[in-house]
Amino acid sequence: MRSSVRNGVVGATLSLAILATACGSGDGTGDAIEGPTITIGAQDFGESAILAEIYSQALADGGYTTEVQSLAGFRDLEIEAFDAGEINFAPEYAASMLEFLNDFAGEASGDAAATTELLQARLDEIGLQALEVSDAIDTNAFVVTPETSEEFGITSLSDLAENGADLTLGGPPDCETNPFCIPGLQDVYGVDLSANFTPLDAGQVTVQALESGEIDIAILFSTSGIIADKGWLLLEDDQSMLAADNVVPVVTTEVAEAYGQEFADLVNAVSAELTTADLTEMNRKFDIEQQDPGDIATEWLTEKGLIES
Repeated sequence: MRSSVRNGVVGATLSLAILATACGSGDGTGDAIEGPTITIGAQDFGESAILAEIYSQALADGGYTTEVQSLAGFRDLEIEAFDAGEINFAPEYAASMLEFLNDFAGEASGDAAATTELLQARLDEIGLQALEVSDAIDTNAFVVTPETSEEFGITSLSDLAENGADLTLGGPPDCETNPFCIPGLQDVYGVDLSANFTPLDAGQVTVQALESGEIDIAILFSTSGIIADKGWLLLEDDQSMLAADNVVPVVTTEVAEAYGQEFADLVNAVSAELTTADLTEMNRKFDIEQQDPGDIATEWLTEKGLIES
């Protein structure tokens, strides 16, 4: 196990709350399959909860015993939970996961296959493995209101270097170390917003701060349904700072070996159906219509023919 994955994690214990449990009892298309419970970790934002439910429900329908657990935080807690044996599956994002594990060495690129291959080399060190990467991609999005865009002449991230150095930025706390956030703006675009950053969240708090004028630029996810709903503008990444943050399931080697190729095939079949447009629509249902992640997942899986209605 790679010891450095524990560095920077606050707290000696991790309290995990069960969001939902779906037992593979043979009620779906497959008979009950003997083996360890597949415990899927969901990070503290809506899309992660939806993806966790999607994989959980598909596996349960195939006869596996599954449960979804909220991590009440982000990737650092996820890695700790893997290390402690409290989860053995997580929906992840290829570039961000790679850069977290390589101490932000800048290895990720816009090539999803190459980035996932590099990720696997890092996962090998900590007893994890990536299954097939999906076409669905979700990157950081730097979002402004039309009024801010017009007032400061900002439509791209390059424009920030000329006109946006004094603007305030708000979003997830990890923006300060995430290579696709403040460090990336510094390295690629030459603009330093670290002194103007307010740590908020990856969702509604940041949305409200932009709406109220508390911040000028919001860091949201590119698949957020709120961006179009509010008529906000996503600043163009015109110098390609953002890398291939495609959705990729990560599992423990133990679970992969316990269940073999049929398990991998089922998970890969789900990933093969995921698209960026699907993520955006599911996020819209969560953010705008405030639908339950489990219900959103069930509807999507049924529409794709991955589970029986």
